[in-house]
Amino acid sequence: MTDIRGFIFDLDGVITDTAELHYQSWKVVADAEGLPFTREDNEQLRGVSRRESLERLLKDRPMDEAKKLDIMTRKNDIYREKLKTITPDDLLPGVRTFIDQARARGIKIGLGSASRNAREVLGSLGVTALFDALGDGHSVVNTKPAPDLFVWVAGRLDLNPAQVIVFEDAEAGVDAAKAGGFKSVGIGHANVSHADFVLELGLKDITLQRLLDIFKPKGA
Repeated sequence: MTDIRGFIFDLDGVITDTAELHYQSWKVVADAEGLPFTREDNEQLRGVSRRESLERLLKDRPMDEAKKLDIMTRKNDIYREKLKTITPDDLLPGVRTFIDQARARGIKIGLGSASRNAREVLGSLGVTALFDALGDGHSVVNTKPAPDLFVWVAGRLDLNPAQVIVFEDAEAGVDAAKAGGFKSVGIGHANVSHADFVLELGLKDITLQRLLDIFKPKGA
């Protein structure tokens, strides 16, 4: 067993909650294209890329590549406009305190988000400087549930997966963490019960020391 030396956080649903903005943006283009899309459908898009989100939205409906690119572009343009409303007040409860405590203990902090807008969101939240490494939708080819993004971020933290806890609110993200040999903390209720530990109420529900105690190597 190895001591924990790094944390990697997903963005949406862990650091802030932009799920509603994603839903509103996808809903506009889905309605325009005559595609059924509900809030329940939106829950299935957590933690996956924009292209994979579109494929799930299409539900095997055939569509040529040019049309797919057009829809993805329109969705992203709408979403980026909505992102302009984000402020530091949109950090989820407990996040800033938890990360500040971790940094004070010398724990390295990384971001592992499928979003291509992750850096912009962190800037709007005012927390970019808290992260030692930023992995986003531009960083790797294979997205979650492949472990590539988390492995990429761990490499930039100069840590191996066994030294890192991944914080995720999506099934695909927990799957990616497990596939990469990372420890995992599931956030919320959305199919994260297979994580090593689950925080249904988010980071406000735990202290840094308690979490480290939970993941302390046996016999330490």
